[in-house]
Amino acid sequence: MTTLTRRGRRAEAGQGSDKKPDGEDSAAADRELGEDDSDGSKDMRLTLMEEVLLLGLKDKEGYTSFWNDCISSGLRGGILIELALRGRVCLEPLSLRKKRLLERKVLLKSDAPTGDVLLDETLRHIKATEPAETVQTWIELLTGETWNPFKLQYQLRNVRERIAKALVEKGILTTEKQNFLLFDMTTHPVSNATEKQRLVRRLQESVLERWVNDPRRMDRRTLALLVLAHSSDVLENIFASLADDKYDVAMNRTKDLLDADPEVEAAKASGAEMIWAVLAAFNKS
Repeated sequence: MTTLTRRGRRAEAGQGSDKKPDGEDSAAADRELGEDDSDGSKDMRLTLMEEVLLLGLKDKEGYTSFWNDCISSGLRGGILIELALRGRVCLEPLSLRKKRLLERKVLLKSDAPTGDVLLDETLRHIKATEPAETVQTWIELLTGETWNPFKLQYQLRNVRERIAKALVEKGILTTEKQNFLLFDMTTHPVSNATEKQRLVRRLQESVLERWVNDPRRMDRRTLALLVLAHSSDVLENIFASLADDKYDVAMNRTKDLLDADPEVEAAKASGAEMIWAVLAAFNKS
């Protein structure tokens, strides 16, 4: 997993009767996503995976860095967090035997379709898996990092290309063919720079003008995206355009955030356990 870098080393730029049925919970979570924008703007709704890939893509070239070997697993972590924020999955409750985040299994809360093919494919895998698996195991299975041939069926294939095509359909990317001497490669340059700039600006402001110095008070999707950007080695792309003084402040605050103990923070904040569990999984890997 990536480490936070300095400017001088910059790489390329309710209970009981009040409990709602699972279907209602997931529908409410879906509606909440449209209202969860902390700046009140009407930004185009993107999944966490789409935002991470957009941050990682070179605008003109339309592909991620060839040296980035973290983004694949980071995107799988984003899938788990997205499902949790939409009320489809959760971590099993704390118990005397399973107190730590990485020991607790991912449980299905609702199998209601999300409308996103990657999320729904992952939901089907989670629903069909018995016994349940942990966050770290699911990231490995979805990435295809397993020695068990019977588990290879859980690998999500062509994830970057499928996410890129979704961004093409939303008018943010376009599709081109580039020749790299020995082979041709499909690339996806940014065609709507406004959306990417808005995303970058939102994340910059979250650790500068809108900094709250308490993860519990942060917008959950913004917190998740900072964790995933770090895990996917695209964090530098967010702060690269900042002046040196603001860059240092942003990196130091982000470092403080990511250095927090996931176990402690998950115990403090309801609804953010999956975010901290994913961070714990990448910290261990």
